[in-house]
Amino acid sequence: MDFVKPGDMVNAMADSGATRSRLSVQDLLIRGMVAGGLLGIATSLAVTGAVQTGVAFAGSIVFPVGFVMIVCLGLELSTGNFAILGVSSLAGRNGWGATWRNWGWSFFGNLVGSLIFALLLAVALTNAWSTPPAGVAQRIVEIAQAKTTGYAAFGAAGLVTVFVKAMLCNWMVCMGVTMSMMSTSTFGKIFGAWLPIFIFFGQGFEHAVVNMFVIPAGMLMGAKVTVGDWWLWNQIPVTLGNLVGGLVFVALPWFATFRPTAAPRPAPREMAASPAE
Repeated sequence: MDFVKPGDMVNAMADSGATRSRLSVQDLLIRGMVAGGLLGIATSLAVTGAVQTGVAFAGSIVFPVGFVMIVCLGLELSTGNFAILGVSSLAGRNGWGATWRNWGWSFFGNLVGSLIFALLLAVALTNAWSTPPAGVAQRIVEIAQAKTTGYAAFGAAGLVTVFVKAMLCNWMVCMGVTMSMMSTSTFGKIFGAWLPIFIFFGQGFEHAVVNMFVIPAGMLMGAKVTVGDWWLWNQIPVTLGNLVGGLVFVALPWFATFRPTAAPRPAPREMAASPAE
């Protein structure tokens, strides 16, 4: 059986967090940029599926492909790292300073990668701004406006709403991170990661890295949204909500109930080398 017991799974999360806390800035930026781009690609695929089929639910089914690629390739997604490094820091595997360093640089890498793909997709969908947005492009414009000025119309209530949606979103995203470690097989990891991501996207929750792509892409194609609208009514409250959701709903409960050990366990390569030594 390739099933990993919950206690071992949480220890694996702590191991992963300790390793990620020691990554160089260069590695964090490169892996973060690729992760941001892949999530942007998955988002555009989901929008395409919804537009072509006329069924919004279709987009939810295909969107998790981006997250699966990120998990399987060991890339840096800041929102998932909120739980992974949260667990490792609570377990004493690494200091909180190293954790915030990872969160900051991976967030910046995600942002750069998302913006690059947003620009490239805007060029592709508008023939380099030679044609007005239509179909998928028009839908992205509508989404960008709904995620910013749509909340602004409700004032403080809009900020509370977007914050809560972000908390719920990263509960599921970090569950996806956790469940990707519930199996030692590739298929098990893919299936485990797929389920929670399908849930968050299908319910329209708010994800910071998805919004790093979809809102700028909409702005590039004519959405009536300013940079201030983007950050005030979405990116800042969503990032904070994702952070709180990852820590409160996943990292803290996992640490409290499964109690990962404080001392890092030997890496498999080191364990294999011991008899020879």
